[in-house]
Amino acid sequence: MYFSFLVSFFFITSLYALPFNFIKKETDILNAPTLLVIGGIHGNEPGSYFAAALLSRYYQIKEGNLWIVPDLNRPSIQQNDRGINGDMNRKFAYIDPNDADIQTVQEIQKIITQKQVGLILNLHDGHGFYRKEHLNTIFNPNAWGQTCVIDQGTLDTEHPYGNLNDIASKVSRELNNGLIEDHHFFDVRNTNTRFDDEAMKHSLTYFAVSNNKPAFAIETSKNLPTLHHKVFYQLYAIECYMKLMGIKYERAFELNLNVIQKLLTNHEFLTINNDIYLNLNDLKNRLSFIPLQSERNEFKFFHPLGSVQKNQQTYDLYIGNQKISTLVPSYHPKEFCAEPIQIIVDGKTRSIPLATDFFADADFKVINNDRNTRVNIIGFTKKGVSDEGNLNVKLNDLDSKYSIDTAHKSYRIEFYQENRFCGMILVHFK
Repeated sequence: MYFSFLVSFFFITSLYALPFNFIKKETDILNAPTLLVIGGIHGNEPGSYFAAALLSRYYQIKEGNLWIVPDLNRPSIQQNDRGINGDMNRKFAYIDPNDADIQTVQEIQKIITQKQVGLILNLHDGHGFYRKEHLNTIFNPNAWGQTCVIDQGTLDTEHPYGNLNDIASKVSRELNNGLIEDHHFFDVRNTNTRFDDEAMKHSLTYFAVSNNKPAFAIETSKNLPTLHHKVFYQLYAIECYMKLMGIKYERAFELNLNVIQKLLTNHEFLTINNDIYLNLNDLKNRLSFIPLQSERNEFKFFHPLGSVQKNQQTYDLYIGNQKISTLVPSYHPKEFCAEPIQIIVDGKTRSIPLATDFFADADFKVINNDRNTRVNIIGFTKKGVSDEGNLNVKLNDLDSKYSIDTAHKSYRIEFYQENRFCGMILVHFK
């Protein structure tokens, strides 16, 4: 039986939700191998978390199981900081009970040690290009970029994927068959953690191998020219590990730089409190008078790296480390209005639910036969009119400074009963 835990659902990042997203794509939870992919333990390594995001959005698993945590250290990702509470990847042997990262570390430790997990990949971007001999400050033995990192050659006890050095070597050879540039060469870096690297004893991968879980770090170079270069190599490496484990997959795109670059610009959409819809592509960098509740607002992003940061008087929207927009709220109590809404679009009547959108070529008219409900088309004014329902509205009737997008084609239609907010619909003019 095929189970898909990611078909078309939202990633809820409300201010009281769990600290990271956990996505399961499974076909056989009892017998098939399970790969756990973790991105974003360091917030200033975007190749890791944007690769995990594309993996969760565009890959379908046909045989085997894939678990993905794309945004492990979400607060640090927002700030593009290695670790706003210190290095999270040095907290797996011991973490202070008062450490702000303790919930995140303990939750991912529980996932790592689940019996079903067969192999773990921890994604990173590292400085320089690893070479066994010193060439210069970029190419040298102290660099981490373009490596498959292991903590030791083999696990201490028998395991189907216990020969870490052999597996990492096979993956490196496969990656080197598809390099964009020759100097992007991959190699295996064995930290020999138990004997040679005291700091790495506190890492996620060493915690895993200490619990008899094969674990590898994929390190793409921070010196690669673009984000899509990093994501390309991360996805390429993940595919190598999936093939090695017998996990069969399909992806909805061709693995090349041009396609990845386009996919990275698609920020999808967001709903708030199930009554507001915002398309996050081409959104203005600041939107005012957004009708929110005074507390416990629920933000649901379709993008797995979507998150919100509440400030004193505003809400910042993020996709990964990219701030998309700032919302300036106008607080209203919630009301429930009858839906779907009847709207005449280019002469044809349509039924449209709240918290969705529609496209118009020429004009639209919101049908409102409820005396208690007021229609407010943001950017539209007509002298003497307080309810803007039952009026034909064209693009030229709207003040462009009230559009939500930089192209001035998208506008909010809001519904109220007195001061109580019912919901919103977006109209996009083609």
